[in-house]
Amino acid sequence: MVMKGKRLASARRDNLKSVLAVCLTFIFAFCFVPISYGATAKEIEANVDAALKLFNDVKGGKELLRKAKGVLVLPGVFKAGLIVGGEYGEGALRIGGKTVDYYSIAAGSFGLQIGGQKKNVIIVFMEEGALKSFRASSGWKVGADGSVAAINVGAGASIDTTQAKETIVSVIFGQKGLMANATIEGAKLTKIVR
Repeated sequence: MVMKGKRLASARRDNLKSVLAVCLTFIFAFCFVPISYGATAKEIEANVDAALKLFNDVKGGKELLRKAKGVLVLPGVFKAGLIVGGEYGEGALRIGGKTVDYYSIAAGSFGLQIGGQKKNVIIVFMEEGALKSFRASSGWKVGADGSVAAINVGAGASIDTTQAKETIVSVIFGQKGLMANATIEGAKLTKIVR
């Protein structure tokens, strides 16, 4: 009976080690994906244009962009997880329709999760002061360095533009339209050179 208990405890430890090994492998792989991700400026511009085209088809999208002082478009942000998760993407900050800087977004998470998804993130700066503060930062963490209000999806998968009264707002969408209850809280935005 004692031997059986020891074997069971040993098997549990081995299973735990296997799970930890998978998690650490995932973390290691995720940490080094951004280093090799590096799209060219031309690729980022093409992806940003495609994301904005999709966004302009969403009811309320054009109106929101028209009110913006600046728009950070992060197309194809990839999120993956297996207990430990992370996301990464690259995009462009546009002011007056022209790209002024390139940025990356990165975030990590822990909890019950498995799988992956791609999404487009648009961060809209509604006030000049918020945009200026963001651009002056070397690394900007959502929620710590600035608050970003997630715009809720309204009836008929439209943007609720009444929430555009916030200083900075975000909209997250995929190929099939707006994503409800999606957030970028805790993500870090960093200026990159392309």
